[in-house]
Amino acid sequence: MRFTRVLSRLCIVLIVVAGCTDRSFTPTVPEALEVGKAKTIFGATTREPLPNGTFGPERSDTLRLLELTVSIPPSHSPGQLDFAYAEPNPETQFTMAGRQRLDGMAELNRRIERELKNYPVGERDITVFVHGFNSTQAETAFRAAQLSNDIGIPGATIIYSWPSQGNPLGYAYDGDSVLFARDGLEQLLRNLKPGVSNRVVLVAHSMGSQLVMETMRQMEIKTPGWSSKNLGAVILMSPDLDVEVFRSQMRRIDPVPQPFVVMVSRKDNVLNLSQRLRGTHNRGRLGNLKSLDDVSELPIEVVDTTAYADTAESGHFVAATSPAVLSILNSARQTAAAFDREALSIQRLFPGRLVVDKEDNAVEITLSDNYQANIYRGEDR
Repeated sequence: MRFTRVLSRLCIVLIVVAGCTDRSFTPTVPEALEVGKAKTIFGATTREPLPNGTFGPERSDTLRLLELTVSIPPSHSPGQLDFAYAEPNPETQFTMAGRQRLDGMAELNRRIERELKNYPVGERDITVFVHGFNSTQAETAFRAAQLSNDIGIPGATIIYSWPSQGNPLGYAYDGDSVLFARDGLEQLLRNLKPGVSNRVVLVAHSMGSQLVMETMRQMEIKTPGWSSKNLGAVILMSPDLDVEVFRSQMRRIDPVPQPFVVMVSRKDNVLNLSQRLRGTHNRGRLGNLKSLDDVSELPIEVVDTTAYADTAESGHFVAATSPAVLSILNSARQTAAAFDREALSIQRLFPGRLVVDKEDNAVEITLSDNYQANIYRGEDR
C-alpha cells in the first residue's frame, strides 16, 4: 500500500514535469560556434522525420543518416550537461549549431573517414552511442558531445537514435521501440567501414543496453563470431536489463568482444524503480547488480561506481555526470598505450597502478589524482 502511494505521487510529479517543457523541438543556431567549441556528432535514426526538420518519437522503417554540429559552451565543466529547448544561450549551454542530412551509408563512411584524419593513427576509433529511456534526438547528441569532450574520446562519434517517446511516462512505448529498432542498429553496424587499424566501440546507456544486446544476439545468430571480429569494445552504462535475460543473450555471443565492460551502481534509484514496476523488487537489474555471483562466469568486467553516486549529477548516469569517474576515464584513455595487448583487458580502459587480489577477484586502480575505482572481472579466460 505504501509503495502504491509513493508510485502515485511520482506519477503526478512526472506528469507535471512533462507538461512544463516542450522537448519536441531544438533550434539550430549556427552563430553558437562564434563562442562555443564545435563537436561533430554523426547520427543514425529510425525516428520519423518531422516537418520542422527534426525527428520525433514515431517509428520509421527507414534508417536516416545525419551530421550534427554541437556547440560546447566555454563555461562547461566536466559532468555537466546544460541546454535549453527553445532559446539556448551558447555562452552557458550546449547548442545545436548545424544539421545536415547524409545520402546513405557511403556518404556517412566518407564523412567519418574525413573526421578520423583529424586524429593520429591509433586514435581513430568510431564510438557508437546508444541512448536510453526518455530521450530525444537532440538530447542524445548533446550527451554524446559532452561525453566525448569530457573523456577526450578520440575519433568519430555516432549516435544511434531509436524512437524513444521522450516522455517520462513512455516506459512501455520505449520498451517496444527497443525491439523495433534492432534492425536499424544492425544495418548501421554492418555497414560501417572503420578501416583496418580502427576500432568500433559500442557504448549504451540504460534501456539502450537491451537494444545493444538484442542486436548483437541477432547478428550472432546470422553470422557467428561477428561481434568479436568487428567490435573493439562494448561498454554498458547503468544497463536497465534483467540479469537472467543478459546471461541468455551472452550465451549467443561467442567469442565475446573484449573488453566488455558493465558499469553499475547500487544507488541507482531509477533502476530500483524499474524493478519494482516490473514486479521484480527482490531481483535487481544488471545496472544495480548486488552480487557478482550472478555474472561471475561471464567474460566481462564489472565497474562499480556506487562510491561516486552521491556526488554525480545523475545517479542513473554516474559515468557521464561524476567528475571523479570522468577523470578516471580520461586518465585511462591518455595512458592506455603504456599497456601491451597481453594485459588484462580492463587495463586498456582503466590503466594505472593495479593491485590484483586473486582471492576476491578484485582490482584496485589508483591514478595520479588519487581517484580510485573498484573493478571486478569474471573467471580467467
